[in-house]
Amino acid sequence: MKINGEIYTCSPDMTVLSLLEQRGHDPQRVAVERNGQIVPRARFSQEALHEDDVIEIVQFVGGG
Repeated sequence: MKINGEIYTCSPDMTVLSLLEQRGHDPQRVAVERNGQIVPRARFSQEALHEDDVIEIVQFVGGG
């Protein structure tokens, strides 16, 4: 799969949530797009990933 333009190998049972946890992202502070479609945060734990997926992860950053 590709994540933010980089090749990444996923395990057969990987979900969006497990991917985020594995990569150190706080699921409450990111937006995830899978194959051009936004994944609702409520579906992170159910959305299964596949080797041919294209994932974009956007981290929310606060500042002032």
